[in-house]
Amino acid sequence: MKTHLDCFPCFLKQTIIALNLATDDKKLQFAIIKEVSKVISQADITKPPAFTTTFMHRKIRHMLKKDPFATVKRKYNSVALSLYPELKKLIWQSNDPLMTATRLSIAGNVIDFGIYTTINIHKTIKKALEEPLTIDDFTKLKALLNEKKEILYLLDNSGEIVFDKLLIEVLINFGFNIKAVTKGEPVLNDSTIEDAEEVGLTETCEVITNDSDCIGTILEMTSDNFKEKFSKSELIISKGQGNFETLTYQFKEKNNNNKDICYLFQSKCEVVSRELGLPLGSMILKVN
Repeated sequence: MKTHLDCFPCFLKQTIIALNLATDDKKLQFAIIKEVSKVISQADITKPPAFTTTFMHRKIRHMLKKDPFATVKRKYNSVALSLYPELKKLIWQSNDPLMTATRLSIAGNVIDFGIYTTINIHKTIKKALEEPLTIDDFTKLKALLNEKKEILYLLDNSGEIVFDKLLIEVLINFGFNIKAVTKGEPVLNDSTIEDAEEVGLTETCEVITNDSDCIGTILEMTSDNFKEKFSKSELIISKGQGNFETLTYQFKEKNNNNKDICYLFQSKCEVVSRELGLPLGSMILKVN
């Protein structure tokens, strides 16, 4: 996926969301918008929008001198944790715990304050459990799981990380060794090691960072240590639209489609949905 014309209003929308969360200082807000507009004007349209938004959010945090999403991240970790006991019970009482946990993980991907300012988690959970996935490669995923034992799990948003914890617990119960990956520094409402600690994921599996503040997983912006772990991974579970955008772009550029990756996400914007030829809001489980 490359940057489209329709991405540019979204760039500004993301900036406004961040500023409204962070400050009431109108002078500072306008100053930041002007500086972010300069970043947007230099967007490389041959690359996914995640590259531009990475530079945008660096500028926003630098000028604010804080993480604008810190409070909302804590809120949605708390909300998701309040659902955890009920969802865990639902998973283990289902006929297929792996399928149920996978669907719930996709449902959790709706928690995205880069795109939404209001979220109906319960409605999304109901949809994920009752409606068919728009792309459903669950059979392919199960076949891969029969061949692999090591999984690198690329986390996405805070709040959503609790839904990922549920899936990771199921995978561990089935004998898999999981390394979960957070961002190295705050960006948007993406999960960091602090979020993993807050929701108890660090007590569930090994958690590492990619040592980066990039949107999605932009390998050139990650550490050599992470790149080595990524390269050696048997199977990658990739959460979220940003990871889908960046990883598929990078593998296409290198003409390398040999990596086994399972993408779990919802198509949350018109551009991505058009690229995929799917309705907006589609729930997706796509292998490679």
